[in-house]
Amino acid sequence: MKNQRIFPGIILIGFGAYFFLQQSNITVLQPYFTWPSLLIIIGIAFLFQGYGAKDYHAILPGVILTGFGLHFHIVNRLEIWPDNIGIFILIIALGFLLQYQKTRTGLFQGILFLILASLLLFYDRIAIWLGLLESGVSNAWKFWPAIFILAGAYFLFIKKK
Repeated sequence: MKNQRIFPGIILIGFGAYFFLQQSNITVLQPYFTWPSLLIIIGIAFLFQGYGAKDYHAILPGVILTGFGLHFHIVNRLEIWPDNIGIFILIIALGFLLQYQKTRTGLFQGILFLILASLLLFYDRIAIWLGLLESGVSNAWKFWPAIFILAGAYFLFIKKK
């Protein structure tokens, strides 16, 4: 980290405000005194470190921690919010894409995670759109994880720069 004072400063301010508000017994805020709030505080500290101190590699963990914390708060409060593994992968993709804006690294990973998140979030609609549920091809669809395994093996063992 280039500037060491931003991250611990935000952590201390965030945790101090969290514990102060918790001791104040404000009833409106009681549902938010849970561990996802701590994830959000740590994630915001990483984001301030990433953007404020120009330590751009802190953007990815900041987006992931803040996004996961927000997800765990929102999932039980909004019925339209998806409770699916795809949302976690979407948050990771967003982190890679935001980091790419500043460092020019991670675009491939961001797009790969974005495609995977889209497939997971919209699997039912994609399957209906492709007609896989009505046809005999649905049995072959069970083997789609093998595509990921083969692609991963290709990147690990065959493609060398």
